[in-house]
Amino acid sequence: MHITQGPQFNGKASKRLHVMAKPIGAACNIDCTYCYYLSKQDLLEYKKGCSPVMSDETLETYIRQYIAGQNTAEIVFSWQGGEPTMLGVDYFRRVVELQKKYQPKGVTIANDLQTNGTLLNDEWCQFLKQHNFLVGLSIDGPEMLHNAYRTNKAGRGTFKQVMKAVELLHKHQVNFATLTCVNNLTSCNALEVYRFLRDEVRSPQMQFIPIVEQKSFRTTAPQTWLPQEQLKQGDKRLIPGNKESIVEPWCVSDQAWGNFLITIFDEWLANDIGKVFVQYFEACVERWMGRKNPLCTLNEICGKGMAMEPNGDVYTCDHYVYPEYKTGNIHQQQLESMAYSPAQQAFGYGKTRNLTEQCRGCDYQFACYGECPKNRFIRTQAGEPGLNYLCAGWHKFFAHADRSIAYILRATGNPVAFGRYSDSALQQAQQQKSVKSAKFEMRF
Repeated sequence: MHITQGPQFNGKASKRLHVMAKPIGAACNIDCTYCYYLSKQDLLEYKKGCSPVMSDETLETYIRQYIAGQNTAEIVFSWQGGEPTMLGVDYFRRVVELQKKYQPKGVTIANDLQTNGTLLNDEWCQFLKQHNFLVGLSIDGPEMLHNAYRTNKAGRGTFKQVMKAVELLHKHQVNFATLTCVNNLTSCNALEVYRFLRDEVRSPQMQFIPIVEQKSFRTTAPQTWLPQEQLKQGDKRLIPGNKESIVEPWCVSDQAWGNFLITIFDEWLANDIGKVFVQYFEACVERWMGRKNPLCTLNEICGKGMAMEPNGDVYTCDHYVYPEYKTGNIHQQQLESMAYSPAQQAFGYGKTRNLTEQCRGCDYQFACYGECPKNRFIRTQAGEPGLNYLCAGWHKFFAHADRSIAYILRATGNPVAFGRYSDSALQQAQQQKSVKSAKFEMRF
């Protein structure tokens, strides 16, 4: 029997965990129509004791436990909200100060910060550049598309403020990525969105997030849906905007999601491969090559990205911040014990273990493993509950991109481990061709 040793760091087994810390919780200075987190203020009863700002005591406890729970060359902190920049630059100066206090020798500390950009100024950008923060900037496309849903409290669009942030980030050479929500409007204008991000924003890295929420999402946790309430794939009541639809009208449909990815992929393939970084496409290339997918939504296992509220409450996942999925509080339990607990592991492995038969028999199971479990609220064609709402769109995209991804890999001297044009599939086809040729020759 062979016993293989896992990754090591400093002579010990490597350990890594990830938490999306929300030091200001769901508080935000703008009011995006499709935001899935604003409703947490009511769901988590902020007014009944959950402070909207993480105290210095909780912040230090979190940073200390987060660092202590890992054994790796780089530890990455993620700061989200709500809108974390509402806390001010000095709050994050304190964050950096505490990180340095507990930073182990030989370990790099990195930070990423998700923001709507409206509060960024020169002081902010100087700080972000000085401490090498990676900034995730939310922007949905050209002015009309962005302003449709990303408005301030008075209902006015935020586009001009965000574009000022773009120029500031470039001016100060801050490392940033754009995060674009794909909804019922942006999904129908794929090329316009992509070319705007490429040419006007000059986005160093594009992330596209499909907006999918049932009308009950504000109060109903994922996986608590009743099987009989799940509609079958293709049902018209799954189409956003349909009079009887069970999803919010601003959602992207499954087919529109597939078409959006295909349109952008073709433009990227024709003009921008190697020049423009599109997170989904790069992740697919990695997976087709045989490597693990770097994105939790498409990986075989999830559960590695927990979420923490301002009072130290920890939840299984950023999209599972509901009472049913609370795993504990850092003032009562160690973050490490929660991250590696049997319950958290069961949640992570459940992504693959709970796949429908339709998924298990799919040619592209390797590419998404049923995508994010929070979107698995429909039934398969055979009537089995637990299929992903976006399934048809993902399959359409994977089938379209399959041959091109295989070509990219072979052209760059890399193996093609998966897909219909994989190395093994081509070898098998060649063998079958040789056998047929031999049989033909024997007839003569």
